[in-house]
Amino acid sequence: MLEDCQFISNSSKSNLKTLKNNTRNVQHSYIITRSLSHSENPTKPTSKPTQSGFSLKTPKGTKDYNDKEMAVREKMFSTIKTVFKRHGAVTIDTPVFELKEILAGKYGEDSKLIYDLAYQGGEECSLRYDLTVPFARFLAMNGKEYPSIKRYQIAKVYRRDQPVMTKGRMREFYQCDFDIAGTYDSMIPDAEILRVLCESLTALEIGDFDVKINHRKILDGIFEVCGVPTQNIRSISSAIDKLDKLSWQEVRKEMTAEKGLPEDVADRIGEYVKLKGDHTLVEKLLQDQTLKANPSAAQGLKDMATLFEFLDVFDIRHKMSFDLSLARGLDYYTGIIYEAITKAPSSSSSHLTSSLGQSTDGTDQKRSRRRSSQEQEQEQESAEASVGMGSIAAGGRYDNLVGMFSGCNKKGKPNLQIPCVGVSIGVERVFSLLMAKQEQQAIKSNETKVFVISVGDGLLKERMELTKELWDAGVNASFLFKNKPKLEKQWMACEKDQIPLAIIIGEDEINRGEIRVKDMRAKDMSQGGGVTVKRSEMIEDIKSRLLNI
Repeated sequence: MLEDCQFISNSSKSNLKTLKNNTRNVQHSYIITRSLSHSENPTKPTSKPTQSGFSLKTPKGTKDYNDKEMAVREKMFSTIKTVFKRHGAVTIDTPVFELKEILAGKYGEDSKLIYDLAYQGGEECSLRYDLTVPFARFLAMNGKEYPSIKRYQIAKVYRRDQPVMTKGRMREFYQCDFDIAGTYDSMIPDAEILRVLCESLTALEIGDFDVKINHRKILDGIFEVCGVPTQNIRSISSAIDKLDKLSWQEVRKEMTAEKGLPEDVADRIGEYVKLKGDHTLVEKLLQDQTLKANPSAAQGLKDMATLFEFLDVFDIRHKMSFDLSLARGLDYYTGIIYEAITKAPSSSSSHLTSSLGQSTDGTDQKRSRRRSSQEQEQEQESAEASVGMGSIAAGGRYDNLVGMFSGCNKKGKPNLQIPCVGVSIGVERVFSLLMAKQEQQAIKSNETKVFVISVGDGLLKERMELTKELWDAGVNASFLFKNKPKLEKQWMACEKDQIPLAIIIGEDEINRGEIRVKDMRAKDMSQGGGVTVKRSEMIEDIKSRLLNI
């Protein structure tokens, strides 16, 4: 019995030591904290473990991308970068996590979606929610060197949002931002930002889109003349921002029942925010003497009139819809705000589901009398996926954000003030649209242009030598990694990777100092075994052919 007790004691000490070591290892890393009330039950697994004991799934709101999808994404990013660079932008990079205090209080009601990192001693940090606030922090730190800059940044951001995978709403996703920082004459950079937005979406070939625009000063002026207390303007603005998803009656109920706004004030707001149109709406609002008498609204209407003139010069005025219901819930906007929208074809829903993946919670659970939070989330995702893609880009002017980080002088004014205006393209939603328009099998995911094939004996070294010459000449080439590959296997590899040109060699071609070149895109029999080309002229011939591909 003593021996048994001694064994148990030693075993417990060993287990305790292992536990301490594991705990110590965990403390060396940041752990993303999660709210247990955010529709997730950490005590219940969401998928069955494999024989190895692991649940083979990606975390909720994230996904892997295969080679076909990455080919589309790389082209998408390249297209956007081309437009950004055309307008003179340079790129910067910022950390994926920021000090918690940098992000706090910048996103209104959406601040609850920020991923906080568990406090392990030292600095309290959070994963970045967007790229705008980190950019403003960068300017506040480097304002003397960058009093003005055209900047773009393409990077991942993180939001503890309810994901809708089929619409590209993720918890980890890319943003493509273009911003103009600096003091310039009124509405000139704002007009170019909107031109950049329209150029980008047109170049991406996503189909028809419109850009809803509004002005924060007009919206604030409307709230003031309708009788909204100054301290409630931001919260009422957040409610109005939901009009693209909810009916006016639902938004009105939120403002009155939940936020305590008098019903007559809400009704007066409703008369304004239901208005939308083109540039002529500015003229109509200028005839409203009550609104025109408000300094904030008057300045906003003046800005909008100027902006529409510039948009006409840039030939994009026809893309704009002046929409007084557009509010943009982020607290840092101070001037013009905008949002690009499009509708996904109704027939694409099933394809989007297959190409982007089902909900990452793909497990069957037993039905109970009370619906689980997971079932409710899946129903919400299904319902939202059927109503179109929604916003695919958004942005606005934020003149005071940099000043928030620079500190104040004795007069209470910011030590540094750099006005900014920018746009962020929602590339995950754009990607959803692009994938819905094409079959994955037709996507070429590699850049190989030439495949070297041998007939008869393996001729491995000869194939390697030819491929090396092509590489030296800057030609993307490949061959089959077999000593004596079958001819059929080589043809199949060439067709599978959609390689346009094949170089064919055999003992006879080597002895004569020749090669044969075949265009794999042509399915007719006129080429026969390929066109004979002198070995010494191979590079020149291949490069000439590639110019037409």
